[in-house]
Amino acid sequence: MDSRESRKNDHIKYALSLSDGPVKTGFSDIHVMSNCLPEVDLDRVSLATNLPGVQTLTHPFIINAMTGGAASLETVNRQLAIVAKETGSAMAVGSQYGSVKSHNYSDSFRVVRLENPQGIIFANVSALATVSDGQCAVDMVEAQALQIHLNAAQELAMAEGDRKFSGYLRAIEKLCHSLSVPVIVKETGCGMAKGEIKALLNVGVKIIDIGGAGGTNFPAIEGARFKGANQELSTWGIPTAISLLEAVAVCGKQQGIVATGGIRTAMDTLKALILGANAVGMAGNILKNLTDGGVEYAVEELNKLKHNLQDFMVLTGCKTISQLKDVPVYYTGEVLSAKQCLENMR
Repeated sequence: MDSRESRKNDHIKYALSLSDGPVKTGFSDIHVMSNCLPEVDLDRVSLATNLPGVQTLTHPFIINAMTGGAASLETVNRQLAIVAKETGSAMAVGSQYGSVKSHNYSDSFRVVRLENPQGIIFANVSALATVSDGQCAVDMVEAQALQIHLNAAQELAMAEGDRKFSGYLRAIEKLCHSLSVPVIVKETGCGMAKGEIKALLNVGVKIIDIGGAGGTNFPAIEGARFKGANQELSTWGIPTAISLLEAVAVCGKQQGIVATGGIRTAMDTLKALILGANAVGMAGNILKNLTDGGVEYAVEELNKLKHNLQDFMVLTGCKTISQLKDVPVYYTGEVLSAKQCLENMR
């Protein structure tokens, strides 16, 4: 097994064994006002939502980037693709950058399209990718969009990681203006702030996936792999709820925003959609369900999330995802303090 394949397997191993955090998502500090006269029938609630340049999603749950790039992980991606197909979920594959460069293990990604020929699939590369790299990744899985991941903290924690991060924005701009599909830029667990989101939109990025702190912690995963890593990197990042507020301040509500980072429940999904996300990304909990109970259990749990979200939409008086952006909420705790502080700074 080569070093890249070993690393990919380690990521799955530690993603399953390590808990979320230690940074909290912030969603416990957001409270939704109940509507006691909803005037909504449960069977009339629609979960359909939109992302710029991508066909309509039947519901807002995206199976977000996890794995691939190793022979042993082809089965995992096959199973995830089946879950996506059975639940009608959009799905992003894990980073294809290594496979594009080495021309190895492409089958561990192609299997996703083979299992889900009509599904919405996002390709995935690093910000180091050239235009030809990006197009190769898109073609490999016949993707409807390209996800570019930003993971500086993970790279710094990784013994074999990158240490040069200049030129990323220019590379992203080239991809945005040269590819046949829209570009999504996704943080991998440290969140995004207003200034960087604005810079990404200015170079042509269509969809922002905030990837906030509070969920799967990649610096902690790398710290488990490499004991000489800067272990404090696991405490770095913007809580998901605060990063989402930053994105909405730039993009507007439900204008091409995916909320990812420790969102595990229908209630947190509801809060993210109310704050202004079009969709939410999930990875760690889906992987755990798949590992614990197989495809059938993972499908059951994801369908349960969909049904639970519909219940909560009734209790807000909303028939559609777009109506959720007008539901009143109030803030407490650290999110309230952060919101006030950031507003005073600007």
